[in-house]
Amino acid sequence: MAFHYEPMMIRDLPAEDRPRERLMKRGASSLSTQELVAILLRTGTKSESVVSLAQRILIQCNGLRGMASADYRDLVRVHGVGVAKALQIIAGIELGRRVSRVAPEEHVGIHTPKDAAEYVMDELSRLTQEHFVCLFLNTKNRVIDKQCLFVGTLNSSVVHPREVYREAIRRSCAGVICLHNHPSGDPTPSREDIHVTERLYEAGRIVGIELLDHIIIGDQCFVSLKEKGRFPG
Repeated sequence: MAFHYEPMMIRDLPAEDRPRERLMKRGASSLSTQELVAILLRTGTKSESVVSLAQRILIQCNGLRGMASADYRDLVRVHGVGVAKALQIIAGIELGRRVSRVAPEEHVGIHTPKDAAEYVMDELSRLTQEHFVCLFLNTKNRVIDKQCLFVGTLNSSVVHPREVYREAIRRSCAGVICLHNHPSGDPTPSREDIHVTERLYEAGRIVGIELLDHIIIGDQCFVSLKEKGRFPG
């Protein structure tokens, strides 16, 4: 006798086991990553529950880290995921990133290279392209603003001091800390990194806004060019 398999859908689960109901009763921390993704998706397909679909997305993206770096074109390659579902996932991930970067009412103080690195570590360490970010500080070394100015392989023609200090002057800041990531995960500075730092330092000296450090972010690690003695001055 042949048996016909019927996939279990959300509606077939007891109410207390459904992700939305558990979220309301027990809070988001009680849900698995798979269940949180399922809530973002809202619905599955005619033949597959939303929880099962969420599981397949995570598997095909090689986990949460891979899903966080995917764009909508990557996600729609997963069977059962259309553009709308892909955009829902991307929007949810971006909201999470922005929440993690929200500063308290008082501006965050940066007193060591570690402080600066940790301020952007979660944001930069998982990116697959180089991003060049500036922290603009006041006279008390508190962050006034943060901005990503360049994306792509860094070189002296891309990272122009004019762009960095134009933004610094607009914010009337006292100092700038520059940071960029190495997607390889190895934060060892390249010759070009050092050359870019020298140009930024000299430009800052001319306009009267100090370049306080240039920090390279790797995979949950960092190198401060100032700490390593590779800083001008």
